[in-house]
Amino acid sequence: MYSIDTHAPSGVGADAIDLRSDTVTRPTEGMRRAMAEAEVGDDVYREDPTLNALEERVADLFGHEAALFVPSGTMGNQIGLRLVCRPGQEILGDAECHVLTYEMGAAAAVFGLSSRTVVSDGGRLDADQLIAQVRPHGDWHVTATAAITVENTHNRGGGRVQPLDELRKLWDWTRAHAVDVHLDGARIFNAAVAEGLPLSTYGRLADTASVCLSKGLGAPVGSVLVASAERIAEARLWRKRLGGGMRQAGVLAAACLYALDHHVDRLADDHEHARLLAARLGVDPATVETNMVVLDDVPAPVIAEAAKAEGVLVGRAGPRRLRLVTHLDVDKAAVERAADVLAPLLDD
Repeated sequence: MYSIDTHAPSGVGADAIDLRSDTVTRPTEGMRRAMAEAEVGDDVYREDPTLNALEERVADLFGHEAALFVPSGTMGNQIGLRLVCRPGQEILGDAECHVLTYEMGAAAAVFGLSSRTVVSDGGRLDADQLIAQVRPHGDWHVTATAAITVENTHNRGGGRVQPLDELRKLWDWTRAHAVDVHLDGARIFNAAVAEGLPLSTYGRLADTASVCLSKGLGAPVGSVLVASAERIAEARLWRKRLGGGMRQAGVLAAACLYALDHHVDRLADDHEHARLLAARLGVDPATVETNMVVLDDVPAPVIAEAAKAEGVLVGRAGPRRLRLVTHLDVDKAAVERAADVLAPLLDD
């Protein structure tokens, strides 16, 4: 298993085209103004009006009772998992899902949660495949499966959008079998825009969901965990224990609110740019569902270094795999320029 190489490059100018991740976006001028002008208070006392407004808005968008702002998607995921799984119980998920691959074993190390994985078809959710692996409560010989985690869109799956019918099938089955669903919605806004669906459609198919505002939406910091009011009350305690209780966090919340107002619909531009980039690089655009282009069977380190020398940064997802991610800071002209650099390198 290889991680995405996102180490800060040296010797690259400020005008470089950065396709390593959608986490590299910088706040726009309008977002910076919103941050500077934010009304703030002490959030640990729940007295920050801007942060309170963000939590209420996100809870409503996803069709849940309550929400909690956290500094990172990893914290949101891990607290969400702890809410639906007790120490000694099991989380079931895809073998390449983020919460069980890229979060440093936190579920086990911090919360004592067991985990088990199934190998999917390129990250695509197959409800029956997961259901078949659920271990029941009440059998003292096995570790009970308390929750199933779903990632949408799927990072290692190249930005794959999970099929709505599979999400519904999984949700309907879990309602009758005492199993909860946690949604890792790091790029759920991309999924909603790609499918033309309201966010509540996805939110109502999960007991807990962590949704990120610092990727495609371009906020500098922050994710929001949504769940029932009872669970979010418990989540506040876990956030405090983990050192995530912040003070005048309305400065950050203001950036997130600005992103919700201005940067959701424009995700369609990122998807269009990704398909354009794919076409220029010989990848079938129909395989690009959101804002990621994956190049397989290529000498990744060689191409990455050569592209970097020409001012284009790409993510290495293994010795033979590159990942290119479009985002707020990459316009159509930048995509064309990146393609001009990368296409000859791929032909060599």
